[in-house]
Amino acid sequence: MPLVSMNYFLPRAKEEKFAVGQFNINNLEYVQAITEAGKEERSPLIFGASEGAIRYMGLNNVVALSRVAAEESGLPIALHLDHGSSFEIVMKCIRAGFSSVMFDGSHYPLEENIRLTKKVVEAAHAVGVSVEGELGTIGGVEDDLDVAEEDASLANPEDAIRFWEETKVDAMAIAVGTAHGMYKGEPKIRYDIIEKVSRQIGAPIVLHGGSGVPDESIQKSISFGVGKINVNTENQVASTRVVRELLEKNPDMIDPRKYLGPAREAIKEVVKGKMRLFGSSGKA
Repeated sequence: MPLVSMNYFLPRAKEEKFAVGQFNINNLEYVQAITEAGKEERSPLIFGASEGAIRYMGLNNVVALSRVAAEESGLPIALHLDHGSSFEIVMKCIRAGFSSVMFDGSHYPLEENIRLTKKVVEAAHAVGVSVEGELGTIGGVEDDLDVAEEDASLANPEDAIRFWEETKVDAMAIAVGTAHGMYKGEPKIRYDIIEKVSRQIGAPIVLHGGSGVPDESIQKSISFGVGKINVNTENQVASTRVVRELLEKNPDMIDPRKYLGPAREAIKEVVKGKMRLFGSSGKA
């Protein structure tokens, strides 16, 4: 099937209390691995493409690979801009064929974040593209993002509810204690914020920084209203570990298929596990 907006499956996820995974794509092997996992688990899924990945892969390549994956798999797949930094970049991705976008205005004051996000929502909804907004500052390091722990700030529930009421974004990312990248300790997730906001808005909550969060914490977050969870670092760690091991054991290995193929399998297994954990298996 063609690429779909996140509205194809997120309302059902909120209603039935499961979450759909956003798995970031970095090259062909990531696209293949994530798609194969989705086919085996019969799960909807979201390809996340950061601005860094777009620069690396090329905008048209990102769209072409994602379209082929969606059409050949028959799965409901959304191609989603992850942490779009400006209105111009969001519009560029929509014109290129993205079916979903995130505008990250979390570094702006609340009023400005609302104003800019409303502008994105108006343009995106006019062409059937879903929008994710963000409130609060999520710490950690991922791609172009680098937020020190002391600069991370939790979302204010009242502000988050007002943000949704005024913007009507389709997915709401709020800072609740998770972080981008892998954790040094166990994250202290504010389930009370998730529950309070989720009860008052029509969109599901998005959990950024899903890599390395304990399974019980993930399941508890979903029960309180999380309907989209972002995973990237765990896939990078799993695939890189395989490549390192193979090249260390086989110093003469030069055929990239010999190490990228096993790396792809490692990604697939991580993604399959996440789909089962999130409860999205069998929901395609």
